[in-house]
Formats: sequence, C-alpha cells, structure tokens
Amino acid sequence: MSKQYFGTDGIRGTVGRDPMTADFAIRLASAVAQVLVPEGGKVLIGKDTRLSGYMFESALEAGFTAAGADVLLLGPLPTPGIATLTQQYGADLGVVISASHNPYHDNGIKFFDGTGSKLTDEIELEIEKQLAQPAITLESRQLGKAKRIDEARVRYQEFCAGTLPIGMSLEGLTVVFDGANGAGYKVGPRTLADLGAEVITIGCSPNGRNINAGCGSTQPELLSATVAAVDADVGIALDGDGDRLVMTDEQGNLLDGDQLLFILAMSRKAAGTLKGPVVGTVMSNLGLEHALREQDIAFHRAKVGDRYVLESLKASGGTIGGETSGHMIVLDRTTTGDGLVSALQILAIMQSRKEPLSALAAGMPKYPQTMLNVRTDQHLDPAKSPEIMAAVSEVEAELENSGRVVLRASGTEPVIRVMVEGEDHEQVALLAQRLADVVAQSTA
Repeated sequence: MSKQYFGTDGIRGTVGRDPMTADFAIRLASAVAQVLVPEGGKVLIGKDTRLSGYMFESALEAGFTAAGADVLLLGPLPTPGIATLTQQYGADLGVVISASHNPYHDNGIKFFDGTGSKLTDEIELEIEKQLAQPAITLESRQLGKAKRIDEARVRYQEFCAGTLPIGMSLEGLTVVFDGANGAGYKVGPRTLADLGAEVITIGCSPNGRNINAGCGSTQPELLSATVAAVDADVGIALDGDGDRLVMTDEQGNLLDGDQLLFILAMSRKAAGTLKGPVVGTVMSNLGLEHALREQDIAFHRAKVGDRYVLESLKASGGTIGGETSGHMIVLDRTTTGDGLVSALQILAIMQSRKEPLSALAAGMPKYPQTMLNVRTDQHLDPAKSPEIMAAVSEVEAELENSGRVVLRASGTEPVIRVMVEGEDHEQVALLAQRLADVVAQSTA
C-alpha cells in the first residue's frame, strides 16, 4: 500500500495548499496521538524559523492536547536536536515543523519516536489510515497540557559539545558559520564559541522569510567567499533545519558529504574504531567508493534518503554513513543525521592531527558529476518509461562502463533528478542535459 502524505522525510508541501494547512495539522496530530500515544503521553514540538511555523505549532499543540497528550514547546531548534531531546526528556514522541532545505513558503512536519528514531513505513501507513477519521476532542478532564521549555537550546548545545573527545578544545580555530537563517542560527555559533573557537557568523539573522535564501548548505557561495576573505581555517554551513552539513577548507573550496564521509572513515580506521561498512547512497561519488576500496574499507550504497542510510547502517553493523547533500550519520554519537555534531567530529580530526581540511580531503578524487532537476506536475517512475530508459541505455553506452547514470523521483520535491557521472566533465554535462531533455519531454 502506497502512502498518500508521507514522503522520504515526513510530510511536506506549500503552505496553504493541501496538506500544509492548519486544519490538516490538527487532524494529523490527532491521528498520530491515537496511533502512538492513545493513552496520553508526552510530545515535544520544535520548529525552524519559517513564518508559518507559528501557525503549525499552534495547530499541532491543539490536536495533541485535544487527544489527551501533554505538549512541550521547544521553539526553534535543529531537527536532530528534537531527536536528542525527545530521549533526554523521556518523551514518547518528537515533532519537527520544517521543510529542511526548501524555501520559506514551504513547510513540513516530521516525527521521531521515543528513541529518537524516525517512524517506520508501517507506522506512517497506520497514521494515514487514521487520518481518514475526524480529529477527536476528549472531555475536559482528559485533555492534555502544554508548556514552553526555555532551557532546551542549552541542553542541546551541551549534548553537541559532549560528542567531542574529553578535554578537546577548538581554541586556535577561526570558523565561519552559516546557519542558513534557520534552526541552527543560535545553537551553532554558541556551541563553537563555548568550545573555544573564534566564530564569524553569516546566515544567522532569520526573519521568517529568508531561510535558505542565498545561504546555507544548498547555496554555500557566500560561505566560500567569506572564509577566503577573512582568512579563516574552515567554514561550516547547515541547511534550514540543521541536519545537512557542507564545509569549506581554508582556501574556500567546498567539501560535500562524500568528502566529509571519507575524512571520517579514514580517521576512524586510523584510530581502530571503524565498525562495519561505510554507507553512502546511489548518488555518492565514485571517487568515494574507489578511495575507500584502496584502503580496504567496505562501502555500501543505500537508496537516497537518510532514513535508508540509517537502515543500512543498522543492518550491516556500520556506524558512519551519509549522502552527498550533507546528511551525515554518526551512530556512535547520535541517533540521526546531525549537521552540527558531524561538523564537530571533523573539527576534532583537524585539531588532533594538526592538519588543514584541504589535506584531510586530498585522498579522495571526485569524479565529474552533473545532476539536473526536471520539474514535473505528474507522478512518474522513470524506470517505467520506454523513451527514458532507451535514452539511459544510449548514455551508458557512450560512457563505456567508466561512469554511472541515476534517475529518480525526488521524495521531497516535484522533480525527477537526473545524474550522470564519468571521467570527462564536458561529456558528463552534455549527456546529463541530453537525458534531462528526454525526461522533460516525457513528463510534459
């Protein structure tokens, strides 16, 4: 049975359009409460900095308390912070109001269970079944209560700092931090400063509408320019909800999730603490796979989506994995992808080895890779289109087994992602555009 509302990372869409309305949020909270906390329980609600977050926060609070659950309102905090605090507060459920890297006019709602883990497909299907029923309101004596928790941000900062080796300081490092005008705009700079780093901030002045706008992990050009201009040691950029991470070296050169994963894997191997395979996705660069192979480090590819990386890690006994986009999972530090925690692990490696980030990343060559997004108003499985698959076969033949082609429908946006990878940058770009044109014609 396919899901109507839940995608790869919760429920997401344009605010004011179904399902991202206040009415739906109330019904969703009621359905989730009846499936996961039918006898009442404790629910944490956090959000990013989008203007619509106020509306959805109030609607979810109403739906949960009407169904008998107690609600703790945490305010703006990164998505992984909600996962962590759900465990720390002994809550039954954590709720995040965020559309991650999307523009401010989108929003989303996603959930963590009491262990800080994302919900399974089976539970999401149960919630969708319950959504067919009206929201409930219990009699007065059974209603839940709500209160705002002011110390949540400090507790999360302390958790992040505690993921560094005991006694580790970041003194001597000058860090440019880009918070994407999102959920990490306070906790990021304050955690780094508390650990001794000199912090220069950009993208840390949210106004409700500028989240991910010209800043953050999806638009890191300002970060690169700032690092080079102020002669910083390193740059850190999160996305709007703080679970993605990209970094720049001391020269302003961008490092994506594949390169950061390589650095983590090499450090863990040198320390003798690497467990199981490293897990990437079908979109991970071939250079990562080949570099790890040369070091006798096993590498597995999962479907795109940090939940699938996590599933593969748990199934294989691995502890580190991630996506090219910057979703990094470090299971011996936290339960879900956490941009700030992952950044701290990289900074700790720099400090312990006394090497710049450029040197740490030098062992992984990157194959030229072009990814194009083809917008579509209709649901399309590329693998079921004869025209598209014929074009894929032609492109693969031209690559002559020295590259890869990946087509997939996004789980968070109405687009088909077209990726071509190979040894020659110009060839890769031309083949990707040719294939994207075929996809566009097939979806018109």
